Amino acid sequence: MSRLLYIQSSPRKLRSKSNAAADAFVETYLESHPGDEVVTVNLFEAPLPAFDLPAVQAKYAILHGRQPEAKDKAVWGGIERIIKEFKSADKYVISVPMWNFGIPYRLKQYLDIIIQPGLTFSFSPDKGYQGLVTGKPVFVVYARGGDYSGPGAEGADFQKRYLEFALKFIGFDQIQSVVVEPTLMGGPEAAQEKLDGAIKEAQEIAAGF
Repeated sequence: MSRLLYIQSSPRKLRSKSNAAADAFVETYLESHPGDEVVTVNLFEAPLPAFDLPAVQAKYAILHGRQPEAKDKAVWGGIERIIKEFKSADKYVISVPMWNFGIPYRLKQYLDIIIQPGLTFSFSPDKGYQGLVTGKPVFVVYARGGDYSGPGAEGADFQKRYLEFALKFIGFDQIQSVVVEPTLMGGPEAAQEKLDGAIKEAQEIAAGF
């Protein structure tokens, strides 16, 4: 039995087009993998620890081979708990709307929490940076109000490009995705047509995921 971690980074729930396509993926996935477990984490509802001064102090203590001070150690325990939950999954699904050309701030906070030396990546002078979350597939749904597929427009995409870079940095090399765009240009009928196409593509991927 595999454990699928479904990470939602939109607060819009049923009104979210990225969630809609990801939900369809999960539904089809469970039909094809009835014995698997799906754990859903909505980042706008999850109690994410702040990556503030105590967390930074704990991180740098560890980087320099020291034990964090007692006041910082409890904070770091919360960071490690989130990372443990993330790494315990065998497969991943992430729904991501575009906010101001990038990703929602709660997803950025989540990435700042889980991308940690010795836990999700390592570094050595000989080998450089190496991801530690390996051998696991991830499927991502991106939704954008505009169309960023044309020449020149992709330069303003700091959503898909950034997230894929971050995922590869920590070891993912099996990354599949669909993009719902545009969701605002062309009216609701055009947006629904794009969503329907993304859902169909997501369902096809889910069957063999």
